[in-house]
Amino acid sequence: MPTADTDTPLTTQQDSIYATLRQWITVGRFLPGERLKIRTVAAEMGVGQMPVRAALQRLAAEGALVNVPHAGVTVPRLSLPEFDDLLQMRMLLEGEAAERGAARLDAAGTKNLTALCRRMERALAKANPSDYLAANEDFHVMLYKAAGSPLLFELIDTLWLKAGPISNQLFDTPDAAAVLNDAHEDLVKALARHDSAGVRRAVEKDIFVAGQFLRRRLKSNGR
Repeated sequence: MPTADTDTPLTTQQDSIYATLRQWITVGRFLPGERLKIRTVAAEMGVGQMPVRAALQRLAAEGALVNVPHAGVTVPRLSLPEFDDLLQMRMLLEGEAAERGAARLDAAGTKNLTALCRRMERALAKANPSDYLAANEDFHVMLYKAAGSPLLFELIDTLWLKAGPISNQLFDTPDAAAVLNDAHEDLVKALARHDSAGVRRAVEKDIFVAGQFLRRRLKSNGR
């Protein structure tokens, strides 16, 4: 039997690979319907295939991926009713976290959120969706964690895992970039006024506006 000392590095590596793949799904690195080949993913990450296989199966067990007979593991596609339900739950939970977070955020936190808002603005101007999505994630994580409720954040993180794959498709709609940062601008202004309710409304607006672009895309694809 392997000793505890030999188990620990493998477990640590598996956890690290799992966390990385989970984050990639959350930020939309993989698209709905995309097949994830173990060999390809392992080569991209510079690791062995066995821990990648274990991580993908763990994500499939959580519903973040789907096991398809004779096709391996794929990224799930959302139906329109599933998307609408997801959108409503995000507005409900993220609005709550935003309002709580705004009430507890200190001056340094507000400054960091403002800087991230500017970064998103630059990313949109440069048509850099990956940087926009990364800054957007950092922005919302910082605000929601300020709420001081690990359970609330855990629930939101689960919803992000389901929403991530479709999020990249925001940038397939040319007119989306012109308005995607508007709600973040509103949010920063509300923070400056110490208006927690205004921060909640800005987050709900952010989710709703982005959701309408994605919803139209789902409808056009017959989902």
